[in-house]
Amino acid sequence: MSSEIIETDAGTARVTWHPARKARLVLAVSHGAGGGIEARDLQALAAVLPAHGVTVALVEQPWRVAGKKVAPAPKTLDVGWRGIWTAVAKPGLPVISGGRSAGARVACRTATELGAAAVLALSFPLHPPGRPEKSRAGELLGAGVPTLVVQGGNDPFGKPAEFPNGDFELVEVPYGDHGFAVPKRAEIGQDEALEIITGRVVEWTRTLG
Repeated sequence: MSSEIIETDAGTARVTWHPARKARLVLAVSHGAGGGIEARDLQALAAVLPAHGVTVALVEQPWRVAGKKVAPAPKTLDVGWRGIWTAVAKPGLPVISGGRSAGARVACRTATELGAAAVLALSFPLHPPGRPEKSRAGELLGAGVPTLVVQGGNDPFGKPAEFPNGDFELVEVPYGDHGFAVPKRAEIGQDEALEIITGRVVEWTRTLG
């Protein structure tokens, strides 16, 4: 594991590399608007995917590196993401553009222009909680590349059944909330929930290269 500081037009970003020994893909994946790369799903992917030929680059947006607690406007997030792309593409491998929550929206919005091989959307915020009329489905449907959505079954930002039909795959994590936490009364434990995420992502990456 190693970290790299990258200057972008939105400020200083940081990439933490979890390299695969024989890499065939890079997953560049960022955090949401209220947390960082310590998120349980991002850490689980970084721990599991390298053994399956996928180098994981955990990306911290400039606002997070600067110690701010509130994410900037979506356009600024896109600027930060564009700024790290040369670094994550440097190994010369196909790059999956990924993110959780707000990071998933960024990945979808920029995938085509950046030449991403695919998009991994973790906890895609289909709408603000309690506001289904404020749909962001257009961002997801407009990704333009193979897309996998991993969504908690009890995510207030959009339950799996709320998603429209479209050219993407959707995996449900039963009982999971927006951070894929499962309640103690659930029929699956927290470790099992994370195994659903990592297992399905590993299978999906095998179809990409």
